[in-house]
Amino acid sequence: MQGKKILVTGGTGQVARPVAEALAQDNEVWCLGRFGDLAARKDLEGLGVHTFTWNMAVDELEGLPGDFTHVLHSAVHRGDGKDFEEAARVNAVGTARLMTHCSTAEAFLYVSSGVVYDRADGTHRYRESDPLGGSAPWLPTYPVAKITAEGVARGLAEALGLPTVIARLNIAYGPYGHGGVPVILFNQMREGRPCAVPREGQNYCNLLHTDDIIRQVPLLWDAARVRARVVNWGGDAEVGFTDLLEYMSALTGVPVSLDRTDYSRETAIFDHSVRRGLIGDCTVGWKAGIARTLAELFEEYRERIDAYTDARRAGTSN
Repeated sequence: MQGKKILVTGGTGQVARPVAEALAQDNEVWCLGRFGDLAARKDLEGLGVHTFTWNMAVDELEGLPGDFTHVLHSAVHRGDGKDFEEAARVNAVGTARLMTHCSTAEAFLYVSSGVVYDRADGTHRYRESDPLGGSAPWLPTYPVAKITAEGVARGLAEALGLPTVIARLNIAYGPYGHGGVPVILFNQMREGRPCAVPREGQNYCNLLHTDDIIRQVPLLWDAARVRARVVNWGGDAEVGFTDLLEYMSALTGVPVSLDRTDYSRETAIFDHSVRRGLIGDCTVGWKAGIARTLAELFEEYRERIDAYTDARRAGTSN
C-alpha cells in the first residue's frame, strides 16, 4: 500500500503495532491507544507514526482527523471477568464512535477472535457460519466484548455504507511485542512452571505469524464489503499445544513440565475455506516461525536454535 491515510487502534498490541510500523514506510499512519508504555509511543513516533491518546471506555475522538482511507480496529476492553455490562458497553460504544468518525473510509477492518464461537469438541473446525456463544473460563467477559463489537460493526457497516470486514483471529505470534501465547508459554517453561494441557489429546490452534498478518491486512481491506464480511483469520497448520511445547523445549533445551488437567487453555481450529478464497494461503510455517521468534526474543538460545534447525534441514536434505 502506498499513499494511504491509515488509522490503527490498539497501537502497541501484538497485531496492530507491527502492522502500523510496516505500513508507515509508504503511508500516513495514525495509532490510537492509551499509551501506558511511553517507550512504545516514542518508538512509533520515531518511525513516523502519528500517535493519538484514546481510552475507548471514556474518550471521544475530538481533534482526530476524519479523512482516513483505511481503519484497523484491534483495540479491545476485555473486562475484569465479572462486569459483562461494562465489557459490552465499552466495546460497543468505542466501535460505534470509531466507525462513525471514519464513515468515509474505503475499508474498515475489525479484529475479532475465535473465542466468539459456541464451543464444540476439540476436533471441530469452526466455520464463519457456526453458532456464536463463546467461552473463555480464563476471562468470561472477553467473548461478550468481541460478540458485541461484531454486532455494532455489522450494523454500522450497512447504516453508514462503510465497507467492513470482521476477521476472527486465532493465535497471533512473532518476534515483536511480547511474542504472543507461544512466548507466554515459553516463559512459563523458563521459570520452571508446569504448562496445563488436557488429560487426553491436545488443544489445537492455527498459529498466525506476524509476517503473514502484515501481508494480509491490506488483502483483508480489499475484501471489505458494505454487508460486513466475516473471515476466520489463522495460520494454515493445525498445531497441538503439547507439540508446540515439546518443540520449543527441543529447540532451546529448556525442559517442559506438562500438567495434565481438566482446566487447560481452550483453543480453536478454523476452517480456512473463506480466507483462502479471499486472500490465499499463509507463507510462514509454524516451526520456522517459532524458531525465529525465540531466536530473536531470547538471544541466549540463538546459537542452540540455529544448530537445531540446521541439523533438521540437513537431515531432511539427506
